[in-house]
Amino acid sequence: MEFKGATLLYTLAGLMITFAGFSALLLTLRPAAGARLSLLDRYLAKTVMTHILVLTAGALLPALFALYGIQKEWIWRGSAVLFAIPMLSLQVTYARRRRKVVGTGPPPSVVAVFVVFGSAVTLAMLGYVLEGLQYSAAAYITALTIDFFTVIFGFVIALDVIMQQPMEVSERPAPH
Repeated sequence: MEFKGATLLYTLAGLMITFAGFSALLLTLRPAAGARLSLLDRYLAKTVMTHILVLTAGALLPALFALYGIQKEWIWRGSAVLFAIPMLSLQVTYARRRRKVVGTGPPPSVVAVFVVFGSAVTLAMLGYVLEGLQYSAAAYITALTIDFFTVIFGFVIALDVIMQQPMEVSERPAPH
């Protein structure tokens, strides 16, 4: 059963998984140069992968529900709830989780865009879709897209921070 926005959601899912792979490759640059992975490197990799998996699931949920013949309005309501709850949880706890693991909080720009703006978009979408308003599909897909770009923004800022860290070179065995 085809539904409005399906092609865009499939495209987003593909882009999200591609970005996850690309970000993982970028994070291997420092170890490839002989540097040790820092706590921030590992935390960033795990965070990006977790957020991207939640976003990808959110992109695929409507198609999954459509396979079961669920009514269009309930496709979007169910998807909104099942996407928004874990996404909001990740968004609002990000700064605390990062501080706990890395010892420092995120840069203010990441808090503003990734945490505050991302959370506001997710929450607004949830309210709009649960209200059953006319453009629920558009609101859902728009929120998914914006949340994806807030993850990209956070990754780019974090990558800049990582690249400014001093490189702790791993010890290599001396040639015999």
